[in-house]
Amino acid sequence: MKKTIILAIGFAFATALCVRAADTKEIFEANCSKCHGSDGKGQTKMGQKLGIKDYTDAKVQAAFTDEQAFKALKEGLKDADDKTRMKPAEGVTDDEIKALVKYVRAFKQ
Repeated sequence: MKKTIILAIGFAFATALCVRAADTKEIFEANCSKCHGSDGKGQTKMGQKLGIKDYTDAKVQAAFTDEQAFKALKEGLKDADDKTRMKPAEGVTDDEIKALVKYVRAFKQ
């Protein structure tokens, strides 16, 4: 009986993780892929126009911390002329932003 309960809890936990990963991908697709591309390479029309960096490049990934990525997603980014380069992610929680940072980190090859 104990094994059944432990297995059920483990299965529920694994299912929750899979759902969360799917949710994170949906959030990325809805909010980020227009510029960054579904693959993180930034090879979209908008990404090329803005000079988006390729997140599959380990050197690009090494150039920023998770905290910097979190702040960029939470607050958005502006250039030196105070022009918005990236809007803040809207309607997402801090936990979802943390999951997005991990999702972006997974692009690294």
